Amino acid sequence: MPERIVKYDSDKNGIISYKEIVDTIDSYFDNDATTITPDDINTMIDYFFDDDDLHFRVLVVPDKSVLDHAAYDQSHDDFYFKMYFDLLKVILDPKNGYNIYLDIKDTRSQLKINHLKDVLRSSHYDYEHNIIRRIQQIRSHEVEIVQLADLLTGAISYVHRGLSSSHAKLALIEKIQKRSGYSLKFSTLYKEDKVNIFIWRSTSVKNAR
Repeated sequence: MPERIVKYDSDKNGIISYKEIVDTIDSYFDNDATTITPDDINTMIDYFFDDDDLHFRVLVVPDKSVLDHAAYDQSHDDFYFKMYFDLLKVILDPKNGYNIYLDIKDTRSQLKINHLKDVLRSSHYDYEHNIIRRIQQIRSHEVEIVQLADLLTGAISYVHRGLSSSHAKLALIEKIQKRSGYSLKFSTLYKEDKVNIFIWRSTSVKNAR
């Protein structure tokens, strides 16, 4: 990713940086976001949908109460990284090479990151590490493109939590729904390229994929 991504904003008659766009994202879903205007929302979401190089996939666990970690001899952390595997496995193309950056969870996660990397490589017969070059933990607030992903994830989370108290957040969700053509409530098709949503179900309910 280039150190500086810019776009032309005809309304402002000039160039604005990508960082200026995502500066409004921090803590967006932790407060009322009263300083964020509809224009801010439109700019951020249009930037994503108008850039053919940007794609988004999200995995939603709609009901954590059905999780039975003891039945699978796993911790919640184990489950967390299994979900990363399900999230990533379908978007890896053997013709491409990937550097994967995950939001840092804690200082003890590196062993699980290494295991995730090994499992992904094995599942894609990537024995020479040409497909999955690296998986690295980062702090999301330091990486602008991850902040944009956080914004989209937060919007979809808001939908699945059934919340409706913030007009700003509902406007953001409506914008994403309009641009994507999806309600954000259901899994998309397996090969959906721009906004790919996977609603995970426990093994007692057959998974779509």
